[in-house]
Amino acid sequence: QVQLVETGGGSVQAGGSLSLSCRASGLDASLYCMGWFRQAPGKEREIVASIYTGNAGTHYSDSVTGRFTISRDNAKNTLYLQMNSLKPEDAAVYYCAASSRYNYCSLESQFTYWGQGTQVTVSS
Repeated sequence: QVQLVETGGGSVQAGGSLSLSCRASGLDASLYCMGWFRQAPGKEREIVASIYTGNAGTHYSDSVTGRFTISRDNAKNTLYLQMNSLKPEDAAVYYCAASSRYNYCSLESQFTYWGQGTQVTVSS
């Protein structure tokens, strides 16, 4: 059974940093394209960042480029998202996801497995 469990959410002031983790079980995360999505109240879920299979590359949304960094530790089967210079508009529930069919992924439809999400709150 595949499970993706996010941790690391919380509350921070604008300009601060948070680091999210997503521990995978039931799959070898190094063989999957994986990503982070977020959904704010009243808005659709959107891609934040993805990391391609075999660490062949990364994708970032324009709104987080230069501030967020996605990475993974294959030995720990864990995906990370380092978030710096946080803004109030970054506040959302953040989801970890894995794609079983695509080596290059950035669209929600490409992802197969999803975590339950972790809340990030940014105060101004």
